[in-house]
Amino acid sequence: MANTTLQFGLPRFQGAVRYIILVTLGVWITIILLWAFDKPVASLLLFLGELSPERVLHGWVWQLVTYPFIHVDPRHVIFALIGVFFIGSSVQERVGSKAFTELYLFSSVVAGILGSLLSLTGHIGAGTAFGAGASVNGVLMVFYLLNRGASIYLIPFPFQVPVLWVVILIGGVETAYFVLAGFGLFFLAQLLGLASGFLWYRMMWRRANMFSFFSIQAASFRNSYHRWKRRRAGRKFQVYMKKHNQDPKDYFDEYGNFRPPDDKPKKNGGSKGGWVN
Repeated sequence: MANTTLQFGLPRFQGAVRYIILVTLGVWITIILLWAFDKPVASLLLFLGELSPERVLHGWVWQLVTYPFIHVDPRHVIFALIGVFFIGSSVQERVGSKAFTELYLFSSVVAGILGSLLSLTGHIGAGTAFGAGASVNGVLMVFYLLNRGASIYLIPFPFQVPVLWVVILIGGVETAYFVLAGFGLFFLAQLLGLASGFLWYRMMWRRANMFSFFSIQAASFRNSYHRWKRRRAGRKFQVYMKKHNQDPKDYFDEYGNFRPPDDKPKKNGGSKGGWVN
């Protein structure tokens, strides 16, 4: 693939990127205000929204979707939203707003599920996770897969950075934090976000978006069901004909289709249409 250079200007604030940023900012501002005026309610909101493997495994599955919108540290939410705005806008232009929403949520859900399962080992994945790190990393991975061999010219730095190096650098830094933090769930989920983005690209984007994939499977199942009903009705009719001492071959051909009726001249003298089975 030819080497290309991607220079980020200010993308348009639109589509799923706009809604994700607005919802994330709204939740963060709510948490900050509650923390200032009503800490018990703020703590309850964090308790309900952050990702806890123990609670998820006991049925709190909504946390797989809510934890990427939970932030406390201003630096954490700013860097996350910068990634969504610049990297996410580029990916959204390629895959569309609907598919981008699927990618964002798919990355958080898969990373959360894998992190919760790994926590059962008792050696890694301890604690809780929150923030958009897993989703943003999933978007970054798809950005690289859509722009392999490309370089990013990041203002104000006067040099180009290959997208692959950016992915490796972020993965390496988060791996170091993961080890230094005692193999906690917070950085584990972010690392799994990279894997989730790769999985989405391989399973969903290269065939169809998630909803289209499942709709195609549902349509195929529905058609198979209707064909089975037709064969079953045909067998019942053959049994009925045999009980009445009539040969089903007089009504069906070798393929199980109805034989055309005998043609009769029309009284109005019009042309005769063909038999439709």
